[in-house]
Amino acid sequence: MIAGAGLGTLLGDRLPDRIRQTVIYGIGLITLVLGMQMALTTGNILVVLLSIMLGGMLGEWWRLEERLNGLGRSFEKAASRYPMLTRGDFTRGFVTASLVFCIGPMTFLGSIEDGLTGNFRLLAIKSVLDGFAGLAFAASMGFGVAFAALTVLVFQGGITLGAGFLQEVLTESMITEMTATGGVMILGIGFLLLDIKKVKVANYLPALAIAPLLDLLRTALL
Repeated sequence: MIAGAGLGTLLGDRLPDRIRQTVIYGIGLITLVLGMQMALTTGNILVVLLSIMLGGMLGEWWRLEERLNGLGRSFEKAASRYPMLTRGDFTRGFVTASLVFCIGPMTFLGSIEDGLTGNFRLLAIKSVLDGFAGLAFAASMGFGVAFAALTVLVFQGGITLGAGFLQEVLTESMITEMTATGGVMILGIGFLLLDIKKVKVANYLPALAIAPLLDLLRTALL
């Protein structure tokens, strides 16, 4: 991801603004398609709806978007001694890439598989995909995308370490609803990339934990 971001930044410096804008809009369109595919996997749209509503309320209360932006600005300040690293929209690149790389079924399933069996096949595939995505993001938004690797390390690492517990708790249905909820959040990222609407996607992150809990409750009540 870091190598891809570095190459993307160098490439982006040589591209006219109109081409960079076209690239990021293309990514936005694909992001919408991916988000829609994930969202439509739900078996109960009410679980997704309630998860997004409750997660958004908690995220606003905890100011997750504000904190993630603050973390991005801290990295930007630390990198400011190297002018090449801070070209483009550093904080936007960091926040957007962090969300895209951390939300999705491969993040959860790959990390759980790695933690339980030591098989990192899914994570290796995800890393390749992230590398190409990072190349495209960095060409439009700069080297801040590379710092998203730190977010991925903490997020995926935490899931891998807790894999044993998660495997015992999460059912296939719970993972499906978590994936669908993540898809709705990825749609928000697509709107952001396309300049349709600035959605505070990070504030919905608690929804990823709420979705499996609501699915468990639904199953218990049926």
